[in-house]
Amino acid sequence: MKILQIIPGSGGSFYCGNCLRDSKYVEALKKLNHEVVKIPMYLPLFDDVDDQVKEVPVFYGAISIYLKQMSPFFRKAPKWFDRFLNSGPMLKFAAKMAGSTRATGLEDMTISMLLGEEGKQNEELDRMVNWIGDNCNPDVIHMSNALLNGIAPKLKQVLNVPIICSLQDEDVWIDPMEEKFQKRSWGLMEENSEFIDAYISVSEYYSKLVQEKMNIPKEKLHTLHLGVDPEEYSTNESPSPESRVPESRNIGFISRMCHGNGVDIMIDAFVKLKKMDGFDDVKLIMTGGSTGDDKEILKTIRKTIKAAGLQDQVIFEEDFEKEGRTRFFDSVSFISVPVRNGEAFGLYLLESMASGVPVVQPALGAFPEIIELSKGGMTYEPNTPEKIADTWADLLNHPEEIKKMGEAGRSGVAKHFNIYDQGKQLIDIYKKLIN
Repeated sequence: MKILQIIPGSGGSFYCGNCLRDSKYVEALKKLNHEVVKIPMYLPLFDDVDDQVKEVPVFYGAISIYLKQMSPFFRKAPKWFDRFLNSGPMLKFAAKMAGSTRATGLEDMTISMLLGEEGKQNEELDRMVNWIGDNCNPDVIHMSNALLNGIAPKLKQVLNVPIICSLQDEDVWIDPMEEKFQKRSWGLMEENSEFIDAYISVSEYYSKLVQEKMNIPKEKLHTLHLGVDPEEYSTNESPSPESRVPESRNIGFISRMCHGNGVDIMIDAFVKLKKMDGFDDVKLIMTGGSTGDDKEILKTIRKTIKAAGLQDQVIFEEDFEKEGRTRFFDSVSFISVPVRNGEAFGLYLLESMASGVPVVQPALGAFPEIIELSKGGMTYEPNTPEKIADTWADLLNHPEEIKKMGEAGRSGVAKHFNIYDQGKQLIDIYKKLIN
């Protein structure tokens, strides 16, 4: 089967769970003997993605579509200028700038994208569809999220193949908007659903949420959890996760270091933990990268760390790609990411548990669902620094519990979140749509 996967990139500036989700599925489907072509949108993909995507142009380049949205002048710019704006160095630069990964200030462009041929990026839509028509002959097209479904009507008209759309964290982008933009965005996604043959939600929690937002027909909505390859997290250089015993009692944070992911809550909790007796040896290791939007909160947490005299106790690791993630998981006893509003899933949970590292998460979003299935961690509430510090302290005082959860998590991922099992289920959905 020939599958076309359309993926918005992050530019590699931060840990992008959605980008990794798509790339891991692509690799799994290839190993299951299917042909997959990836098309990046907006920004380049992760640097540790090393396949044919480097030969595929980035469509809807972040800088170009922003300028065309803001001024008619740029919609008439020569092709060489577009190529310059969409070049790798320029897009890498854009990924690190403020505003490239948030909706605030981009409400009109979000709606314009959802309008498809009626939007201000209609020329880029034609370019993308023409390139697919000239270079690919897919059996199915799979889009990364519903914020892209404005391109579905044109794709369906020209290529006439089943179109599948994943659902994950659209609400994170839309909910910060003013109410009128929220209503318009959800409404357009619902209208475009006429051209989507199936939606794949990443959790039962998110299936219920998005069903209310978009009124998706039940026969079109499927729930398929994310997956990883457990063998990727057991190497010859490091101990087997099944028998893993951390050398230290370090706590880890792995995600984009931003306000929404509770990076300030994490630091406040660690300061409170360090004021308790018996935790002088514990360090906090932070990784996951950031964007220009996160400069202020990173400045704030560094002041908090300095005021508490913990500069040597909080370690920021810049390398969060494949080898860097392996080193990170080898160096921590458990991880926490105190996301303020929960998530549709959280791929870092699977990566952590597959490494034999338990997860300690707020009882929000899909976290209880994932932890209940895997048995590889625990939840707490409320999501406050005081509660987190107390939860950490209790767990650090019971290393046998950490080891038990680590072993259970590794087994739970293999049983419930193996990407090859998930990939086969995804192929079954594709086949039913084709037939």
